[in-house]
Amino acid sequence: MNRTDRLYALVEDLRAIAPRCRSARELARRFEVSVRTIERDITALQESGVPIYAEAGRKGGYAIDKKMSLPPLNFTPAEAVAIAVALSRAGDQPFGRQARSALRKVVAAMPGTEGELARELARRVQLIRPRDEPGSEIQPLGAEGISRAIEEALLRRRVLRLDYADAKGALTSRDVEPGVFLGGRGGFWYLVAWCRLRDDVRVFRLDRIAAATVTPERCPDRPLEGFASEVPEMIVHGTLLD
Repeated sequence: MNRTDRLYALVEDLRAIAPRCRSARELARRFEVSVRTIERDITALQESGVPIYAEAGRKGGYAIDKKMSLPPLNFTPAEAVAIAVALSRAGDQPFGRQARSALRKVVAAMPGTEGELARELARRVQLIRPRDEPGSEIQPLGAEGISRAIEEALLRRRVLRLDYADAKGALTSRDVEPGVFLGGRGGFWYLVAWCRLRDDVRVFRLDRIAAATVTPERCPDRPLEGFASEVPEMIVHGTLLD
């Protein structure tokens, strides 16, 4: 990235997170330059009239005047995560960097509670890929009602009631606490959840779920890391919003 492009990108980055600030070290990592280069760039922007100011303190950094920030957008947490999933599945693509920058602006402009909900939901939607199949394509989710029930349960943190067929076709009914929505091995989508029938974490392939109903019961808190670790030999790609 040449200096002109970097100066423009700096303004856009600060505008996207206003009124929050970003430290010179964070900006240096983001743009792959030295902290000193960022400081020179900020000074040049300030001298050209861009309303950037420095905030002191341990959590301080550079911020841009709120008048240059984006107004709140009517995106729901689920819509923001849907955009992030689409970008995660696309991989390297033309204008990929610009697309991710646009997503950061969308999330930064959301009201505080909505943005936090989007970030929490994004942690529970991940893409996985077998190490020996780097080009494996993700298949469709399957029955729309089932995927919608899983989405709602993840968003609202509710217990799901599933009718599930194992590899031999044997059907069982069980209540599960959804943990992570995964897409990857063989192109299939999976739900990783705490199964109350087995009293342990289990991986459910979506095309084997015959029915899914969201119950009113709220899920207890369980460490997210315990769900993702149940899928072996996978490279896990988190859904990123920032």
